[in-house]
This record gives sequence, structure tokens and C-alpha cells, in this order.
Amino acid sequence: MVRKFGHVLWLLMLVVVELLTVVSTFLAVILTFGLGMVFLLPPQVRMIRWVAGATRDLVRTSAGIVIEPPYLPKPPPPQPQSDGLYRSHRTLYKTPRMPAWNDRWNWLITDPATWRDALWLLLDPFIKLMLLPLLVLLPGRGLRLYGLWCELLLAATTSSRLAGQVNRLNRVRNLAVDTQAAEMRRIERDLHDGTQARLVALGMTIGAAEQLMESDPRAARALMAKAREASAETLTELRQVIRGIHPPVLAERGLGDAVRALAIDSPLRVSVEVDLPHRPEAPVEAAAYFAVSELLANAARHGGAESVEIDISGNGPNLRITVTDDGWGGADPAKGSGLSGIERRLAAFDGVMAVHSPPGGPTTVTIELPKVLPQHWAGDLPKLPRWKMVMVVSLWSTAWCPLFPQGIVAAIFNAIDFEHRSWFLALYLPEPWRWPTIAFMILLGTAMFVAAVAIPAHHKEGPRAARPHAGDMGFCA
Repeated sequence: MVRKFGHVLWLLMLVVVELLTVVSTFLAVILTFGLGMVFLLPPQVRMIRWVAGATRDLVRTSAGIVIEPPYLPKPPPPQPQSDGLYRSHRTLYKTPRMPAWNDRWNWLITDPATWRDALWLLLDPFIKLMLLPLLVLLPGRGLRLYGLWCELLLAATTSSRLAGQVNRLNRVRNLAVDTQAAEMRRIERDLHDGTQARLVALGMTIGAAEQLMESDPRAARALMAKAREASAETLTELRQVIRGIHPPVLAERGLGDAVRALAIDSPLRVSVEVDLPHRPEAPVEAAAYFAVSELLANAARHGGAESVEIDISGNGPNLRITVTDDGWGGADPAKGSGLSGIERRLAAFDGVMAVHSPPGGPTTVTIELPKVLPQHWAGDLPKLPRWKMVMVVSLWSTAWCPLFPQGIVAAIFNAIDFEHRSWFLALYLPEPWRWPTIAFMILLGTAMFVAAVAIPAHHKEGPRAARPHAGDMGFCA
């Protein structure tokens, strides 16, 4: 309770900052669009975003409501033309400074979140004033209701989510292209340096045997024996190359058995635990398989490990893989090891990798691929209890009355001093009680609508499974 009151105090102290920001924003808009002082607006927009960000953090810590930033991605840096000049609309510049400034200006002004933040900043002090009695008497409920109000205007929009997804998909595409190019180079190198060289040697051996077949049959038979051995070795190398592209055991028997086959071939003592209710898609299996293969190779070649434990399990729709070895530790993806290649593979599936490798070991690598396991939802969706259903229907059917006729319409009639009181309750009260009653009616109707939406939403969310915490491990995307 004391912490809740502390959050309420910080919330009310932000009102002073908001009022100062409103005044400075008004002056900046007048000077920008009235006198052409355009350099004043970007810093003011950043100030508004700072206030909105501080409010999001406060709402997250006080009410547990996580509000994602709604801003569009920053524009990329200007690129020079073939003549070395930088274009901004119809103007050419020798340096990228002005084009970058113009792009940043357009980004700030055309972003709908900028104007939504400004509207929130203008209305927020009045909302806090209306919620002040609830914040003082029931701080928990008041902070929750205030968080829902902030979520209404400060949450991410559809356009910002789409822009963020496009940015992420562009990065994933570039990583996938780079990974594919690296794999093609590796396969080409393996075929050129291994299989191709052995096939050339095999052809030369067979040619020499043909020349000696009549003059020296014994030497020809010896050469043919060498050719047979060379063909067996070539076939073995070719199978290794094929296994590096896509192992047949992975396609036929799935991820669990493929990893067990890796464990058998590994020089380390490897224990494998697999608990997968369903098989993921083939690309996901391939990414997970090669990630485990690379981790085993790192443990054997660079980690000085003797034993490795591999755990593959499903966490709802997420695939989680944990690889722990008893090596000397010190693994760091930033050093350009094979871990960076694993990151590129996982990026195509929004996978995350957490590395915990203190000096002296042990090394624990946790991989999680979200929403890659098929889910069978039939009969698993929670049904709303009857009493909750009755409450939701009652709230939806009655919330309009205090909000609109008894609240908003009564406020308009009271403001214009309308003579006909009709059935508006607040207009029959003494003058000092009218506005508090109208404010209470608006607050009551809004709270009823919010409750009608929140009850089924919270019921369907259910418990959320825990994910690996990036603060306890090195976090890599």
C-alpha cells in the first residue's frame, strides 16, 4: 500500500512537468508555424516523448500495464547519389547533414504518435484531477484505471506495428541472405576441396590402370583396388556434405532422434532429453539441429568440455533448447565465434539465445524459438463462468446510462444553462453538487465500460509461461 501511494505521488508530481511542457509546446508551435523557427519543434517533440516515456514506465511499475512505444522507426541515413551529392526532395546537398535533418523533421511531424502524445499531454492533467479521489482512496484501482487511460492514447498503433514489422523483416531478410550465401560458399568449398579433388584423383587412378591392364595386370589390379578404396572415401565425404545440407535422419525421424545421432557421433559424453508434443516445421527443425550441432562442436573444440547435457522441450507454442557443458567457459558471441552464426539462423524465426558462460564454466546456452510448435486448441479455450457472463452483459447494457445522458449530456445542459431538466439527475441537485455529480457519472460509466472489456480479456489470458531472463544471461537476438 505504501508503494502504491508513492506511485500516486510520483504521478501527481508529473502534472507540474506536463503543464510546463504544454506551455513550452504551445510556444514552440506558434514560433514554428508562425515565425518559421522550425528548429524549435524537434526538441519539443523529444521532450513530449520523454514525458510520455516516463509515464509508460510509471504505469508499468505501478499498474503492471506494459505500453509499447508507438513511434515509427527512425529514417535511415541519407545515401549519396552516383555524383556524390545528397538529394532531399528537389534540392541537392554536398553533405548529408541537411537531408538527414529534413528526414528527421518529416519523421517527427508525420508520425501520428506525435499528435497522439500531444493530445494525451493536453488531457492528462484533467484526467488525473478526475481520478484524484479514486487515487487517494483506492490507489491500486486508481492506478489501474489511469493505466488503461494511458494505454488508450500512448499504446502502439497499427501503422507503427506494421512499420516495425517491415523493419524487422528487412533485417531478417538480410541475415537470411547472408546466411544462405555463407552456406553456399561452405558447400562449394567442401565439394571443391574434398569431393572434387578425390574424384579427379580417382579418374587419374582408373586411367593409369587402363594403361597397365595389358602390360602389367598385377599393377592394374592394385590401382583398381586403390580406386575402389578412394571411391568409398569419396562416398563417405559426399554423405558428410549431404548431412551438412540437411541430414536424412532429421527429415525422417525428427529433431529428437537427429540430436541423439549427433550425440552418438560426438567425442564428448552427451545426454539428451527430449519432450516435444509435436514436431515443428522442417525449416525450424533444421535451424535448431544446426544450432545444437554448432554448440557441440564449440564445446569440443574451444570449450575443453568433457560432458554436455542437452534438453529439448516445448514451452506452450515455443521451442526451448538448453545446452550445458562443463568446459572452462568464457564464450562470447561478440568475439565472432560460431555463436554469431547461430544468431543469424535463429533470427529468421524471431529466435533468442541467452548465453551464460562465466570464466571457469560451466557454459549454458538457452535457445527459444517462439510460436513454432503446432498447437491443438480444440476444447482448450477457457469458457467464461456464468456469473462473469451475467456481469459483462449487465455492464454493457447499463454503462451507457451514467456515461452519456447522466454524464456528458447533463454536462452540456448544465454548461449552457438549459431550462428543461428532463430526467437528468445532476440538474435537480443544488448548484455546488452538480459538477461533482456529473464527473462521478462520467467516471462511473467509463469504469463500467472498461470492466466489461477487461473481465473477458483477463479471463482468456491465463497464466503466462516464464521465458529466459536476459538480465541473468547474456542476451543475443
